[in-house]
Amino acid sequence: MIAYIRGRLDYVEPEEGFAVLETGGIGFQIFLSGRDLELLPAAGEEVRLYTYLQVREDAFVLYGFFTREDRKLFGQLLGVSGIGPKGALGILSALSADDLRFAVLADDAKTISKAPGIGLKTAKKLILELRDKLSLEEAFEARLAGERAKEGKAGAGPSAGLTEARNEAVEALTALGYSSSEALKAVRQVEAADGMDVEDILKAALKYMSF
Repeated sequence: MIAYIRGRLDYVEPEEGFAVLETGGIGFQIFLSGRDLELLPAAGEEVRLYTYLQVREDAFVLYGFFTREDRKLFGQLLGVSGIGPKGALGILSALSADDLRFAVLADDAKTISKAPGIGLKTAKKLILELRDKLSLEEAFEARLAGERAKEGKAGAGPSAGLTEARNEAVEALTALGYSSSEALKAVRQVEAADGMDVEDILKAALKYMSF
């Protein structure tokens, strides 16, 4: 398997959904979600994409992602019956990987069905088949990792404790009678910072839910 490709961005074909990276004198055609296509740098700049290689009878097709977590999620989507590469990229174009993870964990089929070509029936099937493959802790970890990357910060540091506090806050809200979907949505709205404990996050979440 080709784990990743790092090279100079030659050109992008948005309508076709792919970009061409040149490395070692070879131009690799790599298909990306609409969201990732918009995040590509200007032509001529270097970029690294984690890749998923699909082997077909008539072709070898590369799909690219900015993070290993997104590549893993793409592979999990392909494992859902009825969803192929085009459908998986369509889902990741309509929803960020973070939003998709939380939608699955919150049993939110309506949000997932907003993706092109994904009806409510398919969305429910997707949730059923992926729910046990995802965890709330991993979802928060992925989101925090993305936030740190955007801020140029490295390392887990105290964020691990923050993730645990978020998990406990969600559990506390469900214990109070709120649905898992409501609890997840409320905790996600909290702009949690390192140093916040479960009580702080819970209070902020309840305040959000009161509006």
